[in-house]
Amino acid sequence: MDLVLPYDDTVKPLPFYLAEEEWLARRFPHRDFFFIWQVEPTVIIGRNQLLDSEVNVRYCRENGIRLVRRKSGGGAVLADMNNIMFSYITSSSDVATTFSGYTSMVARSLRLLGLDASDNSRNDVLIGDRKVSGNSYYHMPGRSIVHGTMLYDFDEEMMSNALTPPSLKLRSHGVTSVRSRVTTIREQLPDLSLAEFKKHILATIPDGTDTLTLSTEDVKEIEAIEREYYRPEWLAGKNPKGSLCATSRIDGVGTVTVHLMVSHGVVRDVTISGDYLETADASSVVSSRLVGTPYERDSIESVLNAADLPGLIPGLSTKDLMNIII
Repeated sequence: MDLVLPYDDTVKPLPFYLAEEEWLARRFPHRDFFFIWQVEPTVIIGRNQLLDSEVNVRYCRENGIRLVRRKSGGGAVLADMNNIMFSYITSSSDVATTFSGYTSMVARSLRLLGLDASDNSRNDVLIGDRKVSGNSYYHMPGRSIVHGTMLYDFDEEMMSNALTPPSLKLRSHGVTSVRSRVTTIREQLPDLSLAEFKKHILATIPDGTDTLTLSTEDVKEIEAIEREYYRPEWLAGKNPKGSLCATSRIDGVGTVTVHLMVSHGVVRDVTISGDYLETADASSVVSSRLVGTPYERDSIESVLNAADLPGLIPGLSTKDLMNIII
């Protein structure tokens, strides 16, 4: 795994780094990469999340917090200059293998600092039983990308005001606030500076000696990809038209919400949203199969059985989705 070095020390908008991941994955199909980055205050929401359900949009806009939608699944996070963001690009195509390989490297690096770190959660790295790093994944042809946050420190007031996770998610964790679920490196190691922590990460996670330094031409190509993330329709996401809406928190999967439009006993539109991880556009696949199906248990169950739900959303069964839909 090779380390990617920036063209310069300028802090760029978050979409640049997401575009950099894509560019690296396509430009060097046989190399694994790791790099770290930081951004000014930005809320990043998952591909399948509903913006207004997860984020206090008005607060963010009034306080200069940027809003970005990423191409991976998972939940909403707030990034700022007190976070370190990690990016990992590999050729591994199996979700579980990719995640476990990456999170185990991160947890090992933290244990070298004497921390009780583990990667025994769905997509998080924990210190004790509290989250210090959340990560998400998406797959490109022949390539996989994992990216996530590492909380060195954070602005508690900003996080609490900017993120508005559904109460269902908080209840499933047995807690009542975002703050009670997380810890920080600074809280655990108050004498370790941010600069020292970054130096430690770069010395312990990349397992190779090769580096790649971006050139001016590389940056131009990355910026061309970056522009895709600024499209208003991409940030807005899918606009569910469903007349029926139900949500469930599923162990090992996450929060899944189904918006369903039914007319004259027939499914007319389906949108699935949530903080789950996926290997393909699950909402589009399920919608293409269910639209036109009679709204009755046997018909819907037959369609979902043929859709290979665990292959779209790891851990999700037909029974799980049926319990939401009907």
